[in-house]
Amino acid sequence: MSTLERARRHMKAHPLALDATLAAGVLACMVAGSFVDPHGEHDVSWILRTPAPLSLVLITVAAVALVFRRRAPMTVLALTGTFSVVELVTGDPRAPVAMAAVIALYTVASTTDRPTTWRVGLLTMTVLTGAAMLVGPLPWYAQENLGIFAWTGIGATAGDAVRSRRAFVQAIRERAEKAERTREEEARRRVAEERLRIARDLHDVVAHHIALVNVQAGVAAHVMDKRPDQAKEALAHVREASRSALNELRATVGLLRQSGDPEAPTEPAPGLDRLDELVGTFRNAGLHVEVARADHGTALPAAVGLAAYRVIQEALTNVQKHAGIEAKAEVSVVRVGPNIEITVLDDGAGEDEDPHEGGGHGLLGMRERVTALRGTLTTGPRYGGGFRVHAILPVKTRSRAAEDPA
Repeated sequence: MSTLERARRHMKAHPLALDATLAAGVLACMVAGSFVDPHGEHDVSWILRTPAPLSLVLITVAAVALVFRRRAPMTVLALTGTFSVVELVTGDPRAPVAMAAVIALYTVASTTDRPTTWRVGLLTMTVLTGAAMLVGPLPWYAQENLGIFAWTGIGATAGDAVRSRRAFVQAIRERAEKAERTREEEARRRVAEERLRIARDLHDVVAHHIALVNVQAGVAAHVMDKRPDQAKEALAHVREASRSALNELRATVGLLRQSGDPEAPTEPAPGLDRLDELVGTFRNAGLHVEVARADHGTALPAAVGLAAYRVIQEALTNVQKHAGIEAKAEVSVVRVGPNIEITVLDDGAGEDEDPHEGGGHGLLGMRERVTALRGTLTTGPRYGGGFRVHAILPVKTRSRAAEDPA
């Protein structure tokens, strides 16, 4: 850090010392000016003169008042202006007391608003110039009188320019801080959305495959002694379901990898093109599932296809878990205008049919997926027994989820 920079920071940290230094400099200039007369014998040379004692007193008190210009700018301007008027009226030869008034006017202009600067500046210029022209010992057209008008105008203009620049810099700083806060909030929001999305995927994957493993393990344990071939088949399904669960978990957790990590997942997200494979896993677990499709080969965006796949997967998992092994499920996929409608029904053969009773997050996850795509989801018991899940998803979506599929 340079010496000049250290001095500048010290002055900013001690404004009273800065004002005292400024006041001392102004005092030196006014005292020097009071001993010099620009009007020599031929009006072009400088001569020495002896100022009046009153002028020296006014110079001193005006300079002392400048020490407090930041604390009470209006009061300091009033005092220095009064001292200047007294000097302009009585001083012969005059002393440059008006210099202190110019500094005080600059301070007022740099610390207030523009209307106040206009009013105070015009008043100061009018009073000082009028006193110099109308009451002072020099003729009204004297160069010194016009100089007072010019210097007071310069002081007000310079102060207003400094205030405008400070306001501009402050506005830029506030906009930069606001933009930084907005970026941080956006980053936190995106992180929260990503965590929620990954949590939904993990729930869907784990709930589906663990339910299948549980059913097949139960079948294997039941028939182990009497039907070893059927138990072996059930254990094969358990192995297949666990392998699928591990693969999907690996792909989902792979989303958390850094960009330089190896083996990042590259396979596409599951969609309705894998519906038969999904239904087959449930059929292998003993669930009777019927599928009806009337989507006419509609090509869905990745996010819509994934949401439809997960809704069907979670709904059938709930049937497997809550409706009992004798339950029957119906899955329909229908294209209706600009939407794709997914319906999953079961006949409610089991006693624990309400998925809400399990305390899980399956229905909540389905609703969040559908809502994120500006779709609608309705769930509830059917009249006469059973449960119904109905989702309406737009084929074309403008949501963020469609831009960033899982």
